[in-house]
Amino acid sequence: MPDILIRNARKILTMDDARSELENCDILLRDGVIAAVGTGLGGAAEVIDAASCLVTPGLVNTHHHLYQSLTRAVPGAQNALLFGWLRTLYPIWARFGPEEMRVSALTGLAELALSGCSLSSDHLYLFPNGARLEDTIDAAMEIGLRFHPTRGAMSIGASAGGLPPDVLVEPEKVILEDCIRVIDAFHDPRPGAMVRVGVAPCSPFSVSRDLMREAALLARDKGVRLHTHLAENDEDVAYSLAQFGCRPGQYAEDLGWTGDDVWHAHCVKLDAQEIDLFVRSRTGVAHCPCSNCRLGSGIAPLRQMRDAGVRVGLGVDGSASNDSGSLVSEARQALLLQRVARGADAMSAHEALWIATRGGAEVLGREDCGQITVGKRADLALWDLATIEAAGSWDAGALLLAGPSRVRHLIVEGRQIVRDGQLVTVDPEGIIAHQNRLAQRLAARL
Repeated sequence: MPDILIRNARKILTMDDARSELENCDILLRDGVIAAVGTGLGGAAEVIDAASCLVTPGLVNTHHHLYQSLTRAVPGAQNALLFGWLRTLYPIWARFGPEEMRVSALTGLAELALSGCSLSSDHLYLFPNGARLEDTIDAAMEIGLRFHPTRGAMSIGASAGGLPPDVLVEPEKVILEDCIRVIDAFHDPRPGAMVRVGVAPCSPFSVSRDLMREAALLARDKGVRLHTHLAENDEDVAYSLAQFGCRPGQYAEDLGWTGDDVWHAHCVKLDAQEIDLFVRSRTGVAHCPCSNCRLGSGIAPLRQMRDAGVRVGLGVDGSASNDSGSLVSEARQALLLQRVARGADAMSAHEALWIATRGGAEVLGREDCGQITVGKRADLALWDLATIEAAGSWDAGALLLAGPSRVRHLIVEGRQIVRDGQLVTVDPEGIIAHQNRLAQRLAARL
C-alpha cells in the first residue's frame, strides 16, 4: 500500500484529548496508520491537495439495519409508530434471502461512505431463506469500510406473545450456536481490525429473558461486545413494565446487559436513574435522532446523557425508518433536536462532530480510531469547503450548519474509498440498478 500525503489541509479537527484544531497542516499515512501530522511533510507516493478541505476523522455509525435499504418509504409504514411499523414490514422482510441481504448492505454502506463514514456497525436480527451474517460482511469488504456486524436474533414469535411473525424467529439453541460460528470465523480482536463481530438479540419484545442472559454470557466468554434496542419509545417502556415489572434499564441490568462492553440503541426514554446506571456501568448509547423523529419516538435526553458522562455515538438506524443513511445529516439532526428541546446553546456543531467521530469510536471500543493523531488508524474524511454550500462560512462548524453533506475524499485504513465525491471500490450504478430490481420484485410479490 503506497504512502499518502494529505498536503496543506485548510483545517484539521483532530478529535484528540485536547480537541486540537490545526490549520495549513499535512498528514502522512503509512501502512494503514497516521504516521505524522505537521508542516512540510514529504516522501509519499501519492499526494492529495487539501488546501480547500476540512479534514475530520472518518465518521462512526454505531447502529444500522443495512437490510432495510431495500424497504425505504414503504407506503403502509410511512406514518406508523414503532410497533405498527414493524408489523407492516415483517412480512416483506420474510421474503428476503442472501441476495437481498448482500445488495442492500452494499447500498447502505455505499451511502454511508459518501457521507464520510469509515466505520459502521450493523444489527442484523433476521435470517430468512438461508441468509447469513456473512452476506453483509462480504459487502463491507467489497466497499472497503471498517465493519462491526452483530449477530442479532428473534426467538419469540406472535404465537408466543412476541411481536414478530413466527416465520422470522429462530430456536434459541440455533441462535447461540450460530453466534459462536460467526465469531470464530470473522471476529478480529487485534488493533486495526477491519471486522469485529458482536452479539445482539433484537429487543426485549422479541427474545426471551433466558436468551438475553445466555447471549451476555456467551459474548463475554468470547470477548465480544453486546448490542440491542432499549427504551426506544413509550410503547417499549410500557411493554417492559407490563411483561417484566420493571423499566428497561432495570431489565438490562438484571440480565447482565450493562457494562463497558455493551451499547444500546435509541434510549429515547431513559430516566434519570437509568442515565446514572449507564454512567456507573460505562454502558454506551447509539443515538439515532432521524429515526426517532421519523417514528415519532421522541427526543432522546442526549444533553443529559452527555453532561452525566454517558458514552454516546450516533447511528443512522435502518433505512426503512430514517429513510436516509447519511451520518453527517444525523449529526446535524442531533444538534438541532437538542436545541429544539433545550435552547440554541444546548449543543454546538463541534460537539456533535465529536460525538459522530471520537464518541462513536469509544462506544464501539475502538481506541485505535476516531481521532487524527500519530499511531491511530488512517481513517479520514476530507470535506471540500470550496463548494457552494460552504461559501462564506467562517468556521469548521459550517460542516453541519451549512455543508457540504457529501465527502470529497474518504480514506479507510490508508486506502482511498471515495475520490472526488465518487466511490472507487465498487460500481455504484450497478449496485443501484440491482437494488431497484430487487425492490420492484419484492413489491410485485405483495
